[in-house]
Amino acid sequence: MTATARKRALLLVSCLLAAALFAALGAWQVQRLSWKRDLIARVDARIHASPVTPPSRREWPSLDVRDVEYRRVELHGRFLHDRETLVDALTARGPGAWVLTPLQTADGVVLVNRGFVPPERRDPATRREGLAESEVSVTGLLRASEPGGRVLRPNAPEAERWFSRDVVAIAQRRGLTDVAPFFVDAEAGLDADRFPVGGLTVVRFRNAHLAYAVTWFGLCALCLAGVVLLLRESRSRIPPT
Repeated sequence: MTATARKRALLLVSCLLAAALFAALGAWQVQRLSWKRDLIARVDARIHASPVTPPSRREWPSLDVRDVEYRRVELHGRFLHDRETLVDALTARGPGAWVLTPLQTADGVVLVNRGFVPPERRDPATRREGLAESEVSVTGLLRASEPGGRVLRPNAPEAERWFSRDVVAIAQRRGLTDVAPFFVDAEAGLDADRFPVGGLTVVRFRNAHLAYAVTWFGLCALCLAGVVLLLRESRSRIPPT
């Protein structure tokens, strides 16, 4: 076999391997597309369903929050306003903070994201009308904890700088025990001008799997086209008998 023929054979094998790889990646993205569409459908059904009781305390140790995330739940208890935590937020209303307040329920403590406050309302004294002392009912979406912080912006509990709603870290910092492994995003109240402002949860899932699948299958097709051209060229170089 000549050097040119060896190079052509190596290129042919490379194209076939690349085509197989791109085809596998395309098939994987098709599977991811099906999974993402199912996830979006399930979450959409949950957020529009009637509220239910959240997982009980006996379920907390073994609970996989992903199985119940975005479920509408209803809680009853008293807020522990002296242990609230402000978490950095950027919303449709601009920059500010989420107000996470422990709710003491009959089952234990559940952190509730009561809503958004702008910078000038960070001090609880500026929003006394929102500091209910009596027992309250809270309806909202069950959410998974957000450990660690954001990319390049880790939480710093000792400095009271919070960039994510990290249930475990907040509970430890506030000296809370018997805390649920999730938090609840409260829905909007009747008074839209009352702080904190609830109901600002954004439920959006990025779904670019179809575009990725088309890209991978397109690259697979190009590799197969290269295989065809190489085979044609090889045949054209075979001398007639």
